[in-house]
Amino acid sequence: MGADGALSAPDPASGHLREARMIVRPTTPSPNPRPRIAEARPHHALTGRRVLVTGARGFIGSRLVRSLLDAGADVHALIRPEDQRPVPSVAVARRPAHRVTWHRCDLVDVDAVRSVFRDVAPEVIFHLASRVQGHRDVALALPMLEDNTRAAVNIMAAASDVGVSRLVLAGSVEEPHVADEAPCSPYAAAKAATTSYARMFADQWDLPVTVLRLAMVYGPGQTDERKLVPHVATSLLRRRAPSLASGSRPIDWVYIDDVCDAFLTAASHPQAPGLVADIGSGTSTTIADTVRLLAKVARYDGDLGFGRLEDRRNDVARIADLTHATGTLGWQPRTPLPVGLARTLEWFRAREARAQLEMEAVS
Repeated sequence: MGADGALSAPDPASGHLREARMIVRPTTPSPNPRPRIAEARPHHALTGRRVLVTGARGFIGSRLVRSLLDAGADVHALIRPEDQRPVPSVAVARRPAHRVTWHRCDLVDVDAVRSVFRDVAPEVIFHLASRVQGHRDVALALPMLEDNTRAAVNIMAAASDVGVSRLVLAGSVEEPHVADEAPCSPYAAAKAATTSYARMFADQWDLPVTVLRLAMVYGPGQTDERKLVPHVATSLLRRRAPSLASGSRPIDWVYIDDVCDAFLTAASHPQAPGLVADIGSGTSTTIADTVRLLAKVARYDGDLGFGRLEDRRNDVARIADLTHATGTLGWQPRTPLPVGLARTLEWFRAREARAQLEMEAVS
């Protein structure tokens, strides 16, 4: 699992998982400022619960880990077997003594997954690890099947073995929503297959699994500049034009803190097991309008870079249907797009300022 929960090629299993357990210790401060977490409703049902998070180093996963710690959960997180980077130091203002227990595990190795599940005995699992690529390249078909579908099925099988009280999977709003509709990408196909397996596990074996099909998540802490908002934000703050296509594609944007709230709700709501729910704003904003909003906040009036790239083939506008999220879970997004983008740009501005200070200190 990598940034944004991404998986590269399947990782070789390594060693005994008990020997790979690591308790978080203070590490060198990150050059990225700590994202501000907006106030959300309390999730007391997770206090003291043993929770396992895959994709915990990624954009959504790392934010969710902080929210879980703040809720008082006993958090366990998974990383790749060969990942030798220092484990992140997670600080929580109201619960500073809480730590994360880290484990190494190759999710496409079902025996490794079962071993770590027996070791941790999780009560609640959040599966966020995923290879996230929207390209239409045929070469992605098999890696997506392995890293997304097979890994998720291994998670569901192991969860069924140990008897968890709740499993929440991260799906995608790009999955086909109607019968006979072809997936628009290998990523969408893999996610749709995973959702089908989740429905089967819930129906056939009573696995308390919920799938949250996420729209386009953005917010503070998203450092991957291949993604639209980080790329545009950093470009504008550096007073240069981003590289964009036409900007005509409509996007359903959803703020990171609202997404974390949805995951925590799904982990405790009595009607969540067996549910497949879209998580988004339920509205669309074109890429062009999103970029103009960021430019306005950044006080940038230069070239916005539209037309430098070609539009991606077969892009389909996917807008979240909030019927199940709101009607069943009682969840709804709280953060309007202009507010979320302003908070996000503030975070990137602080990140840029800190990086500049560090460069000046060593020069």
